[in-house]
Amino acid sequence: MTDISLPALIQQMLQPGFYPHSVKEPIRLIQTHGSYVLLTGDFVYKLKKPVNFGFLNYSTLELRRNFCYEELRLNQRGAAELYLEVLPITQADEKYQLGGTETPVEYALKMREFPEENLFSTMFEAGKLNESHIKDLGRVVALYHAKTETNEYISSFGEVPQVRASIDQNYEQTVNYIGGPQTQQQFDETKQYTDRFFAERQQLFRDRITHHFIRECHGDLHTRNICILNEQILLFDCIEFNEPFRFVDVMYDVAFTVMDLEARQRPDFANIFLNTYIEQTGDWEGLQLLPLYMSRQAYVRAKVNSFLLDDPGVPAEVKAESAKVAAAYYTQAWQYTQSSQGQLIVMSGLSGSGKSTAAKYLAPKIGAIHLRSDAVRKHLAGVPLYDRGSSEIYTPEMTEKTYTKLLDLGILLASQGFKVILDAKYDRLQLRSDVISRAEAEQIPIKIIQCTAPVEVLQSRLKNRTGDIADATADLLVSQLENAEAFVANEEAYVTILDTTQPLAAQLDDVVICQ
Repeated sequence: MTDISLPALIQQMLQPGFYPHSVKEPIRLIQTHGSYVLLTGDFVYKLKKPVNFGFLNYSTLELRRNFCYEELRLNQRGAAELYLEVLPITQADEKYQLGGTETPVEYALKMREFPEENLFSTMFEAGKLNESHIKDLGRVVALYHAKTETNEYISSFGEVPQVRASIDQNYEQTVNYIGGPQTQQQFDETKQYTDRFFAERQQLFRDRITHHFIRECHGDLHTRNICILNEQILLFDCIEFNEPFRFVDVMYDVAFTVMDLEARQRPDFANIFLNTYIEQTGDWEGLQLLPLYMSRQAYVRAKVNSFLLDDPGVPAEVKAESAKVAAAYYTQAWQYTQSSQGQLIVMSGLSGSGKSTAAKYLAPKIGAIHLRSDAVRKHLAGVPLYDRGSSEIYTPEMTEKTYTKLLDLGILLASQGFKVILDAKYDRLQLRSDVISRAEAEQIPIKIIQCTAPVEVLQSRLKNRTGDIADATADLLVSQLENAEAFVANEEAYVTILDTTQPLAAQLDDVVICQ
């Protein structure tokens, strides 16, 4: 039976005879706060609701037409295979027609339907989303951002008044939900955090503009807008209706995915995605914005779920679930604003000793940023990560520059509450002393994990290494062994010895438990 509370057009679009092609019955209708989405089997039709939420305005036919075409255009970047065309809908008497030649009364965006089990969100719920998918996603998003447009106009949206406008609007539009899914304390403290961030970090926003990190991004990059089709990851349903939500810092997009994975109780997946993306782009400084944007993204999910509570067309059981979901997101948004203690963990050991393997095991367990010297070195030199670097990037001067950058990044992030793993040989006393002295000066807790394995194991690992960004080869081991400097007495309190020929879990338990 058709729901009579729905508009007449949507009621007709729920009937198989409306379409010029065969359909899979029953036609499914999905509603969001701004759209009707009809799934017919091979194709999906999306219509925009005649609503105006301020941040989203589909109130006139002309606006709905324009935004249908914008949605088609913008989604060619991440999911061209899915987005087909915009079709007019005409009306004769009380009958509507798709693609008619009369004056349009509405517009529909036609898309290719794909199996729901291909959605990242569905794969997640089925337990089929794995670390390999998450790493691939990090690489896909990095490439997506590298290709997105930026110019002076787009960059202007990175200025503080522009960035904070949508965040302040979130607060204005959710005051009525205090005492419902939102609490007064969470509302006040979340807002105080963002007010303070904008007041104190204005240079950071200027730096992001200078270095061209404000781009035409996706704007809504969570697992329900990511799918796999023909073994390719597609990023679809980007923001078309609001330039300030799309002309954003790339870290805004990253924060949406991280927040969504954490909301799904998989902080390990969030960490793997984040570290993969950041290593690909070299944008470690951008992590300073992550707490602000993760809070914003959780808050906007809370807001849109709250809006459903006011929609008379939404069933009562859906409203009850929306209130519960909104409450969880409001809490998550607040949690991101709470201060935390940063930490430095220094991986030490010769090439092939298992430093990166141990760091990759540890980082998702404790939510750490994994900084590899190999990645820092190649980004400094402008060498693609998986290209072998020439001897020019391994001079003493370049090595010094790499370790300086590694430590600067580690201190920068740890001083702002991040746990950071510095992954390099750290085989010289001076290099380790620099880390210890700067960490102590900043009152940042520090651990050193010395990775060990027999020389023949190191040689075997280096000879058999494939698909990694590290360039070290087995012939370097002799000189490394000769030049390595032992730990001295004042270092020993920080050091944990890790035998990487043995299972890592039991040996690293203490490091994980202490977090």
